[in-house]
Order: sequence, then structure tokens, then C-alpha cells
Amino acid sequence: MSYGYSARLIALNKEADSKLLGVKLGRICIKRNIPVSTIASKLGVSRQTIYNWFMGANNPQDQSVDAVHDLLKSFS
Repeated sequence: MSYGYSARLIALNKEADSKLLGVKLGRICIKRNIPVSTIASKLGVSRQTIYNWFMGANNPQDQSVDAVHDLLKSFS
């Protein structure tokens, strides 16, 4: 069950560097209300990793970059 995104996460995503791949992914997921658990499952990472990407605290590692790009393309 998805509870949506918290106001805090949305604010942190808006404040984060829009050039970061994880932040870009976050903006699309927040806009489309795509659950973090769905993204984490598709990319084979933890939900916490996804939250960190969305906030700009971390960026996807090399092994995840191509998968994130593919996922972003699928949202277009």
C-alpha cells in the first residue's frame, strides 16, 4: 500500500540540484505518484536508496545509471 509522498520529501526534492539524475527521477515519480517501492523493486535497490536519490543526498552509482536512464525513458 502506498501512502504518497510526504511534504518534507517533496520540499527536499524541489530544493535539490535538478541536474542530479536521482532528483530528476524523484520529480517524475512525485508528479506521477509512483510509489518508491515500485521504483526500488524495478532498480534492485532499497527504498532508502531511492529516498536518498530523490533528496539529492546520493546519486545513482555507475551500476544503476543505465537502468535509471531506461526507466526515465519509459516515463516519456
